[in-house]
Amino acid sequence: MASPRAVIAEDEPLLREQLRRRLTEAWPELDIVVVAQDGVEALQAIRQHHPDVAFLDIQMPELTGLEVAREAKGQCHMVFITAYNQYAVDAFEQAAVDYLLKPQVAHRFAETVVRLKARLQSVSPCAGPSPVLCNSSPTHCCLAGSSPSLVSRGWHNRSRSTRGNTWT
Repeated sequence: MASPRAVIAEDEPLLREQLRRRLTEAWPELDIVVVAQDGVEALQAIRQHHPDVAFLDIQMPELTGLEVAREAKGQCHMVFITAYNQYAVDAFEQAAVDYLLKPQVAHRFAETVVRLKARLQSVSPCAGPSPVLCNSSPTHCCLAGSSPSLVSRGWHNRSRSTRGNTWT
C-alpha cells in the first residue's frame, strides 16, 4: 500500500512548522505533499495532489478551513486544528475526522493519528453519514458527522431496552 498523503493548511508560519514536525514524529510514513499558507492554496493542493487527509486551520486568509472543507468534501479526510472551539459543530457537519484545539496536547494528537490510520484502512472519505467504524478500542471509533467524544463514550450504539428503563 502506498504511503498516505497529506496537505497542511495553516497561515501562521511557526504553527505551520510545528504541525509539520508533530505529524512527522507521530506518523513517519505520512507523505506531506503541500504545506499551504491560506485556504485558496489548500484547496488547490487538495484538487491537484488528491491527499488522503487535510489538516486545516479554521481562520485563514482567502478561504476559511470550513470553506475549504465544504468545497473539497468527499475528496479527502479532514482534520481541523484551530484555536476556536465554537466551530466544532460546523466542522463535523463537513464530516471532519477530528477537531483539535491549539495548542495540541501530544496524547490528543496521537489519538487523531490512530483514528486517521483506522479510517484510511476502512473507507474512503464520504460526503455524508456513514456507519460507525471502530478498531479494537472504543476510543477510536469514528462516525461521520458526529462528535468523536460522543462516539468514544459509546453513544453511537446505545439503544433503549424494551424491558424496563435501562440503556444497553
